[in-house]
Amino acid sequence: MAVSGILMVLFLIAHMAGNLHIFEGRESMNDYAEGLRTFGEPLLPRESLLWVLRIGLIAAIGVHIASSIALTHRALHARPVRYVSRKPAKGESPHAAATMRWGAAVIVLFVIWHLLDLTFRTVNPVKEAPDAYGAVVATFAPERWPVTVFYLLALAALGFHLRHGIWSAVQTIAGPGLAWRRRWQAVALAVAVIIVAGFAIVPLAVSFGLVS
Repeated sequence: MAVSGILMVLFLIAHMAGNLHIFEGRESMNDYAEGLRTFGEPLLPRESLLWVLRIGLIAAIGVHIASSIALTHRALHARPVRYVSRKPAKGESPHAAATMRWGAAVIVLFVIWHLLDLTFRTVNPVKEAPDAYGAVVATFAPERWPVTVFYLLALAALGFHLRHGIWSAVQTIAGPGLAWRRRWQAVALAVAVIIVAGFAIVPLAVSFGLVS
């Protein structure tokens, strides 16, 4: 679960960095998008890199969900009788488990919508956009503010998921060394904030007319 989560975090960072090309203008954004589609040509078919990334992401999500179910199943069978009182570990939110569950559900729904909207462009007016830059501008246009709100809510869920998930992954892989616990809590929070802010700035810029 920790390894699949880290792979998804690396994907998010790369995706966020790519999105920020929109601030360099239409040509730069479209060149970046076309570069992803043509990577490896003519030795590889068009969009080979994109399909590797898509399949890898889907596989990582599948492994992550399966691992979560397996771990929950093990925990329930390890102690079928619940604790009368359970104090969270130091640095852990008392609602962390619940937040991770509902946050994961929101993120999965968002990923499905995001793929249909901006990757496969099956939703109006995005499917009429001539290029990648135009698709982003169309989907976050001021009149489509409910889409932007949904995007930001999904990012908030992602932020909570990342903060707790990164910290938990480090504990799983590196061990519970008390000397590093507080430092890794800060690192997890910083990574979550950077990723959320990096993704949020694009729809906000389009919605407020800074990118058009």
